Amino acid sequence: MKIYETATAPNPRRVRMFLAEKGLLEHVEFIQVDIAKGENLTPEFVAMNPMKKVPVAVLDDGTSLAETMAICRYVEEAHPETPKLLGDTPKQKALIEQWARWVDFYLMTPVGMCFQHTSGYFKDRMNCFPDYGQDCYGAAEKFLEFLNEHLKTNTYLLGDEFTAADINAFATVAFARVVKLRIKEEQTYLQAWFDRINSRASAKV
Repeated sequence: MKIYETATAPNPRRVRMFLAEKGLLEHVEFIQVDIAKGENLTPEFVAMNPMKKVPVAVLDDGTSLAETMAICRYVEEAHPETPKLLGDTPKQKALIEQWARWVDFYLMTPVGMCFQHTSGYFKDRMNCFPDYGQDCYGAAEKFLEFLNEHLKTNTYLLGDEFTAADINAFATVAFARVVKLRIKEEQTYLQAWFDRINSRASAKV
């Protein structure tokens, strides 16, 4: 399998961490895509993913898979051996899906929109509205408060079980530094969770 990615972007990091946790990282070829130079806008890339986003996985039969969770789902189904990062029982699978969507909707999306609308990184290819970006910053801040409260009584997002939902949240919280959104000093439970995941080998890939 080949994965087209931008190593500094959060969504490719999610996939790399997932692969590392599954012990499959060395079996994948990673190809870097320079988003700043618009390499994701080329006809060759668009043919793989019309949405023009990274990462994109290309399977051995030539099939292209876009979207982080779709790639992770393929990997999990193709390699069902432990660890099961997307759940083993119907209840686990549903809860992981719930948390993954919460992280995407209430943290990744606002952080991403804040970055796109306030950093000027994409000003050559989109209309930027800084006020909207700042509003998104506030929404992401509120979700971090929610996470801190939840983690008072949970080691990971799903209690004592480390899952893909934690990978998604961790990569997003780490990326939020680009918009100067950081874990607050008083958010000790969130910080402990972050440090717990940051100490894993997969967080270093």
